[in-house]
Amino acid sequence: MEEEFKHLVRIARKDVNGNKTIENALADVKGVGKALSRAVGIVMDLDLNQKIGYLSDAKVQEIEDVLRNPASHDVPDWMLNRRNDYESGKTGHLIESDLMMTLRDDLNRMKKTRSYKGRRHEVGLPVRGQRTKSTFRKGSSVGVRRRRGRQ
Repeated sequence: MEEEFKHLVRIARKDVNGNKTIENALADVKGVGKALSRAVGIVMDLDLNQKIGYLSDAKVQEIEDVLRNPASHDVPDWMLNRRNDYESGKTGHLIESDLMMTLRDDLNRMKKTRSYKGRRHEVGLPVRGQRTKSTFRKGSSVGVRRRRGRQ
């Protein structure tokens, strides 16, 4: 451990709180959940309960490398968020702004092709087959309207 404590640690273009444990700090990065943060810690042989502010800059750089390409560091494929990509067919993992741009492109592609999911996204209705009779009534949803003058 280094004697110097950093209150802010920059990982993958995001500042994380140095007082958080390694597991929780990595989970703050968009595209990285608890399971992947634990897997990264286990692959790199880190103490997951150690505060991330005590890590050296070299260790933080190694963590970034593992987050950018976890498949090459023995993280199983089922933990990655971009399996069998639509355009390339490859399996990979995206984080931060790359993930947001790709998801936006996927939604735009679905809307452009007028798929069922794309049309549901356009209208603001649930996409995954939930019931809509009693829920999802706020916002711009189509429903039954009472006649005026009756109570």
